This record gives sequence, C-alpha cells and structure tokens, in this order.
Amino acid sequence: MNKHKDTNNSEDNNKDSVKDQIEELLDDAIEEVEAGADEEQLSENDQLKADLDKEKDKFLRLFAEFENFKRRTSKERIELFKTANQEVMSAMLPVLDDFDRAMNEIKKAKDKNLLKGVELIYNKFNETLLNKGLEPMNVKQGDVFDADMHEAITQIPAPSDKLKGKIVDVVERGYKLGEKIIRYPKVVTGK
Repeated sequence: MNKHKDTNNSEDNNKDSVKDQIEELLDDAIEEVEAGADEEQLSENDQLKADLDKEKDKFLRLFAEFENFKRRTSKERIELFKTANQEVMSAMLPVLDDFDRAMNEIKKAKDKNLLKGVELIYNKFNETLLNKGLEPMNVKQGDVFDADMHEAITQIPAPSDKLKGKIVDVVERGYKLGEKIIRYPKVVTGK
C-alpha cells in the first residue's frame, strides 16, 4: 500500500506541478495580452494625437488661404471700381472740354440769360465730376515744364527770356483721378 501511496503522491505532485506550470503559462499569457493592450492603447492614442495634429495643420492652412483669398479679392474689387470709374471719367473729358469751349464762346455773346442757364448746367456737371474724384491739374503759363507731369506737343521760340524752358501755353487741360493722372496736360513750351 505504501507503494500505491507513493505513486499517488508522485502523481499528485506531477498534477500539481503541471497545474502550476499551466497557471504560470496562463498568467504569462494574460500579462502579455494586457501589455499588448496597453501598448495598443498607447499607440492608438498616439495615432489619434497625430491625426488631430494633422487635421489642425490642414485647418490652419485652409484658414490662411481663405484669408489671403479674401484680401486679394477685396483688393481686386477696389481696383476694378477705380478702373471702371477711370474709364467713365476718361470718356467724359472730351465732353468737359467741349463745355469749356462753349462757355468761352457764350461769354462773348451778349445774352445774359443764355450764359446764366449754361453756367448752371456747367457748374452742376463740373461739381458731379469733382465729387467722383476728378481733379483738374492747375497748369498755367510760366510754370516749369516737367516731362513726368506734362505732355509737350510743340516747342516755340520763347516770347520772353523768362519763358525759356517753361510753359508758354496750355492747349488741353490735364486731370487726375485721386492720385493718378488720367490725362496729362498738353502744353507748348518755350525754347
């Protein structure tokens, strides 16, 4: 019976040791799975952070592009308005010149009522153009000729020494629209 007891004992020990081994293996496997899950969770968090940073960067770039677009389009719109206004003003300048000539001729006539009526229209027209930004350039006889500001159409012998290299006569008036010259004054210079 002792033998049987010893055999049973050794079987029990073997069972216990196999059981212990299995438990150890299971514990190791559980630890590995938990460690893997932690690593996976950490890498998943890192991935989410990277994705968030990427999306933030995209958003900031898109926002900056939109701001640049808004700035550029508003600048283009302002330029378009200025250009459109310039074209209309340039088209009105010959009418204004004809009006000036007509006023000079009407002043020579004796009819005061005609002069008064045309002066009212002329002043209203002139005032409207001034309100829209059109400014006449004040150039007169005796001013120094500047090629950047005046257009010389001819050069004549100076009537006096004071007018040599200066403006002798203004043939056509010049105009500015804001700071930009839209028509240079046409002048005669003395040599």
